[in-house]
Amino acid sequence: MVTPTLLISATGSLVLSTSTRLGRVVDRVRHLEDRLSDLIYVDNKDEVPLYDKRVEVIVDLLDKVTSRSRLLQKAMATFYYGLGFFILTSVTIAIAGLFNIYRWLPIPIGIVGIFFLFYGSLLMLRETRMATATINAEMDFTWELARKVAPKEVASKYAHRGRRGGMMFARLKRKNGTGVSNTSQDE
Repeated sequence: MVTPTLLISATGSLVLSTSTRLGRVVDRVRHLEDRLSDLIYVDNKDEVPLYDKRVEVIVDLLDKVTSRSRLLQKAMATFYYGLGFFILTSVTIAIAGLFNIYRWLPIPIGIVGIFFLFYGSLLMLRETRMATATINAEMDFTWELARKVAPKEVASKYAHRGRRGGMMFARLKRKNGTGVSNTSQDE
């Protein structure tokens, strides 16, 4: 009786954290949609630094966040199935104990619940990797924007900081021939 109870508790925690992540992704989609709307309705697109790149990045981020939300929904449904099987395991343990019949039945039901829990965890690992890719794409764009709008003195101070940021400045300098300081070092 104790094992299904522990698994029910663990699955409940996974459902809660997945639900929280899904809520944050939905908020992120709404924020990106607002940013895209603001860009689309701007009067003079030439005044917005990297306008086309901004629109492209936001649309790309919307695509990634949409995929993440679908994956989170699938993971949450999987966790709920697992939760249902763990509850059913507890019920079958009680019935088998009371009536001394089908004593073997709780074991396969519990195993099915464990498989759902495992599959949901794999989905969450995949979503975590997608979240990291989304964050990295946004940070890369932010570095590119900073290089575009920041004065040379400011950009040169940060060219050597952070592996991705420093390399980004160095790559952009070589690619675009801009006047960012030579202090960046490719690692």
